[in-house]
Amino acid sequence: MLKIRLKRLGAKKAPTYRVIVINSTTKREGKPVEELGYYNPKTKEMKLNKEHALEWIKKGAQPTDTVKYLIANCNDDGSLNYKKSEKVKLSKKALAKKAEAEAKAAEEAKAAEEAAKAAAEAEAAPAEEAPAEEAAPEA
Repeated sequence: MLKIRLKRLGAKKAPTYRVIVINSTTKREGKPVEELGYYNPKTKEMKLNKEHALEWIKKGAQPTDTVKYLIANCNDDGSLNYKKSEKVKLSKKALAKKAEAEAKAAEEAKAAEEAAKAAAEAEAAPAEEAPAEEAAPEA
């Protein structure tokens, strides 16, 4: 069975990978059937022959999870369409402060809503009593 996987190259703590088609029983650094491209995770630089990769998948080669991701996020020219995560990670203290502030804001909004509701009821009550007072002197 053929697999499409990454072959590690580069120095210690500075990996670069080649995307290769290889027999599943062969070791990671073994001789590939075909080299499809390369990927540098540090710089997010990639060059991949997407057409050949999809061709091998049609023939029955199984891509690894990482290679599936790379093929899915690959442009037509073979470069990586990398979207940098804009999620801001907060510390536990900062998360607690944020949750406390949101709870306080929700409480204030609820109090303001109740005050507005009470004011609306207060305006409606005298309007109902006024006709009753006017009716009493006429009788």
